[in-house]
Amino acid sequence: MDEAEASGQVWRDEVRVRPTAEQDRDALARLVEVNADPFEVELYERAADPQVLSIDRAQRSRAGQYARHVRRLREREQRQAVEQ
Repeated sequence: MDEAEASGQVWRDEVRVRPTAEQDRDALARLVEVNADPFEVELYERAADPQVLSIDRAQRSRAGQYARHVRRLREREQRQAVEQ
C-alpha cells in the first residue's frame, strides 16, 4: 500500500466513525436550549450551516462508494480465482 492509498484509507475510516453533521447539530441545539452560551451558539450555527451538512453528506457518500467499489473488486477477484 503506497502513502496516498494509506492516507485515503485513514480518511475513510475517520469519516465512517465520526458523528454525522446532523448529530452534531442536534446535540448542539440541545445545549443551546439549556444554556445559550455564545460559544455554543456559534458552534451550533456552524453545524447547522447547509454547506457543512452538504459537505458531510458528500464525504460520507464518497467513502461508502469507495468501500462498495473495493468490495466488488474483491468479489470479482475471488470469482475469477474459483473459475480458474
